[in-house]
Amino acid sequence: MSMRVTFLGTSGAVPTTQRNPTSLYCQREGDAFLFDCGEGTQRQMMRFGTGFSVDHIFVTHTHGDHVLGIPGLVQTMDFNERDAALAIHCPPGEKPLVERLINATGARPSFPVRVHEVSPGDVALRREEYEVRAFAVEHRTTAVGYALVEDDRKGRFDRERAEELGVPVGPKFSELHEGNPVELDDGTVISPDQVVGDPRPGRRFVFTGDTRPVDATVEAAERADLLVHDATFAADRRERAGQTGHSTATQAGEIAQRAGAKRLALTHVSSRYANDVTMHRTEAREAFDGEVLIPDDGDTVEIPYPDGE
Repeated sequence: MSMRVTFLGTSGAVPTTQRNPTSLYCQREGDAFLFDCGEGTQRQMMRFGTGFSVDHIFVTHTHGDHVLGIPGLVQTMDFNERDAALAIHCPPGEKPLVERLINATGARPSFPVRVHEVSPGDVALRREEYEVRAFAVEHRTTAVGYALVEDDRKGRFDRERAEELGVPVGPKFSELHEGNPVELDDGTVISPDQVVGDPRPGRRFVFTGDTRPVDATVEAAERADLLVHDATFAADRRERAGQTGHSTATQAGEIAQRAGAKRLALTHVSSRYANDVTMHRTEAREAFDGEVLIPDDGDTVEIPYPDGE
């Protein structure tokens, strides 16, 4: 089952000719989401071929570089005769502002748009095999991060062992794999733990939005397959990062290292670094043993299962 993210906007508060304001598209099989929606997001969606079939937008906070793309995107969806509901999730107290953005043109969209406030610890979205959770971050305004966390998957079924125990090929295999014991013709009862391995972990994708380095991210990103973390500044602006509620590349690397994440993507890169992110890459790699990515707009990252299957 595929999971991938496309970086639609990777700039800090001020866009550059190469980097759009913050937005990230995530697709998990047939489900598609946006995490933040900066100015120009809809054009980036067209440019990089994601399409507009998103059902949920997860807003980390309501600074302009993270939400000013919402009015245009909603209007385009309306022009395209969308009828499916759209859910927008935002931090506590920000619902009125998001609703004003939706109605910025003076006309309400013809399809339902529902705004939900989520606090740290809340499950913003629950589906059969995964959920999207909000967690605490620390910025200059009310903000949250989001973690898409899959449920554990079933353990591997040992067909050879099942046949050795006399289980006939057929429906009883499925029963055992579903966790139910089965009875053989001779009255022997075979339990699932005799033929099914330990549960296998699902995938975990974490998006911080803008934040200082905080312990809550370490917890949310424990063994994350991909952590997308604020790295607005390199170490030369560490003091400025703290003053403005952001992180340096080193601090992002330290968080990823503490969390045991597999891959770290640095984003929200300040325009002062233009096209040269050498310091970011070097500093993050010194702090983090895993793979460091500094994505450009349009880059897509596949998120495989931890066991490769």
